[in-house]
Amino acid sequence: MLKVKAKAKINLYLDVLYKRADGYHEVKMVMQSVDLADIIELVPVSEGISVFSDLPYLPNDERNLAYRAAVLLQEKYNVDQGVRIYLEKRIPVAAGLAGGSTDAAAVLMALNKLWKLNLPLSELEQLAAELGSDVPFCLYGGTALAEGRGELITPLPSLGKFWTVIATPSFSVSTAEVYRSLDLGRLKEKKDLAEMIRGLERDKPDLIVKNLYNALETVTAERYEEINLLKASALEEGALAALMSGSGPSVFALAPSKSVAQAIFRRWKRMEKKVFVTTTG
Repeated sequence: MLKVKAKAKINLYLDVLYKRADGYHEVKMVMQSVDLADIIELVPVSEGISVFSDLPYLPNDERNLAYRAAVLLQEKYNVDQGVRIYLEKRIPVAAGLAGGSTDAAAVLMALNKLWKLNLPLSELEQLAAELGSDVPFCLYGGTALAEGRGELITPLPSLGKFWTVIATPSFSVSTAEVYRSLDLGRLKEKKDLAEMIRGLERDKPDLIVKNLYNALETVTAERYEEINLLKASALEEGALAALMSGSGPSVFALAPSKSVAQAIFRRWKRMEKKVFVTTTG
């Protein structure tokens, strides 16, 4: 039996450059893992792959990325063993926090050990890209630049520890629909990615915070006023910055101290049910 953590991610920077011939969008993102995490338990069995979760509505078949990750490894490397996977979900589902992608990445890493495949990270990364655009980053964690459709990963110097508050509104959004609705011509006032990376390299948090950016806010935040209200209220409580993560609807706030993070938590808790205090890492 093996028990592992699967960390959520936030986007410190998300720019959409153009739509590619294959239908995907070319992006540039700075992705950051946080300590909010699902707990995954893997139990070896003689045959078959099964997935169980503490969320009754979570699919346990090929619609579940953790299941697909296990099947992919088993079929590609002719593994004659099976596995029973238990997901303790702490990361909100379909919330812009890579909850499914991080589970898939954790399953790839764990089964590589459990099934003694000894695959290098570079090979796991190729498999991860087959499963989804966010899965390769979730193999690495930490702080990283993601390019292509999100699957080309370059590790960056660590952001370090920031107290982080995350709120997930009760409505859901479709990532595909957000990208379909994105008007690239409206993305005029972009922040400076190069300056953000210099801030990471030189350990200058002010350069990082001032350049937080998410192009997808032009779609999701305009449709749902809750996102702007969450951001504004966090700043009123002393947040360094607040931003939507991914295609939403989750919003995160970076706080200068634990006490400010707790103040944001209390404020947001009056607005939304799902609010978490965590740290970057």
